[in-house]
Amino acid sequence: MKKASERPAAVPAGGGLAEAAASLSEVTGALAAEAGPALERIAAGCVAALESGHKILFAGNGGSAAQCQHLATELTCRFTDDRIPYAAIALTTDTSFLTACANDYSFDDVFSRQVEAIGQPGDALVLLSTSGRSENVVRAAHAAGERGIATFAFTGRGGPLAEVCDARVAVPSDDAARIQEAHLLLGHVLCAAIETRLGGFR
Repeated sequence: MKKASERPAAVPAGGGLAEAAASLSEVTGALAAEAGPALERIAAGCVAALESGHKILFAGNGGSAAQCQHLATELTCRFTDDRIPYAAIALTTDTSFLTACANDYSFDDVFSRQVEAIGQPGDALVLLSTSGRSENVVRAAHAAGERGIATFAFTGRGGPLAEVCDARVAVPSDDAARIQEAHLLLGHVLCAAIETRLGGFR
């Protein structure tokens, strides 16, 4: 444990909030200016999957895993108002499968094996990765591509995931917190676009 004298000076919460808000505003402003066409491709691909009776799969690690569950819930339960449910599954929730696969095979296979098991041609796969380098996410993209599944990603800068996706939005930041916050914004905009196009409100 560091001695008190070695620790960085404490930043007041209010000051930290202002700094984070300014940083996030810069990131989201850049996305608003540049990411529209890519996000439109992702929205169109997800809508096409659902309109044809298929589903959207989500995968990611850590905080991204939590966001996958969040976004899948927005679609299967509700987002803005009461409507029919849309078919969406987060591949991050089955602890029995995740621990068995990681133990018996490899953690690198925890998403690709699920894509192989339940993915069908015509589905869409949405991957969230702050680095764009997580091997299990990259393998999931490869497995999806081999099965005719449209593959999309929200990432940070760079990474091999960009090379194996049909479309992706890269958040222009190296700060994992800002990237994840931007991914949630992008996910909510995606959900809104899907609702607007598919409807089914009651």
